[in-house]
Amino acid sequence: MTQLTFSVIKVLGISSIASAIAILWAPILINFLYKHKLWKKSARIKAISGEDAVIFNSLHKEKEVGTPRFGGLLIWVTTIVVVLLFYFISLIFPQASSLNFLSRSQTWLPLFTLLFASLLGLFDDISVVSNIGKYIGGGMSFKKRILMVTLIGLVGALWFYYKLGWDTIYMPFYGNLPIGILYIPFFIIVMIACWSGGVIDGIDGLAGGSFASIFGAFAVIAFAQGKVDLATFCLVITGTLFAFLWFNIPPARFYMSESGSLGLTAVLSVVAFLTDSVFVLPIIAGLLVLESGSVIVQLLSKKFRKKKIFLSTPIHHHFEAIGWSSSKVTMRAWIVGIALAILGVAIRLVG
Repeated sequence: MTQLTFSVIKVLGISSIASAIAILWAPILINFLYKHKLWKKSARIKAISGEDAVIFNSLHKEKEVGTPRFGGLLIWVTTIVVVLLFYFISLIFPQASSLNFLSRSQTWLPLFTLLFASLLGLFDDISVVSNIGKYIGGGMSFKKRILMVTLIGLVGALWFYYKLGWDTIYMPFYGNLPIGILYIPFFIIVMIACWSGGVIDGIDGLAGGSFASIFGAFAVIAFAQGKVDLATFCLVITGTLFAFLWFNIPPARFYMSESGSLGLTAVLSVVAFLTDSVFVLPIIAGLLVLESGSVIVQLLSKKFRKKKIFLSTPIHHHFEAIGWSSSKVTMRAWIVGIALAILGVAIRLVG
């Protein structure tokens, strides 16, 4: 068996195992969430863009206060368990050490980013279901959220700049662009931008399918760069997202919420930097850009033009408001997301 063949089997095989593990323990998680009624106790009054949530509530009020949050646990807990599982297997059976994909150079930073950001999201979800906090959707205030994301980004930026010695950004069809100390604030800005894309979690199946295509794309890029451990890590996340989708497609049994989206968006920015693919990140994650961009445009329009552009934001709610079914919005978004992911991968590998 050639090294390339083994690497392909490793990446795909471990991802499949992760997906199977997630599917097996998902019913336990779901039963726990319903038993303890871990959902929002009241519908939101305001939309993310600050407008009255009349349109949103007409579409989602009943589900928002009757469907559990914490679905993200299925994704990040399974990912961490699979990483540790193959690490310990490699310790117990040295002949299987090549299956271990916990490596300092490739997966330490994304793993710890996933863990800490997800724990922060878990705390926020606990606040939401406990009716603690005054944020629009419940939970921690916007200032606290962005502060915590900034701190996570700062730690990652310092690690890349001082520990790994990275101070250049790769631009397709140009080459490496030295930016020196500016690497640190640039890293933080990218992480905040990725986090803002978490607003895509608003329709059954939308976020899960979108993140699956995004992490699948970065798995391909990492594999092409010879970073097999990182590719395995990305595809393990993709595998758990497939399992999540099994229970999240209409009618959703649970929502991803902050316990999933915060960890995924944070680790996404880290993976983009590890693969030196930041400039194609807005393409591969184009759906996240569209979602967060629609909120920003709506806010600016209301402030300076005193009127809205979209009926409701994020933009997936606008499409629902004009008559598209939620399943039509979701599946069309998946198609767009896959196309953008393929385009981004092609640009990165060719450029």
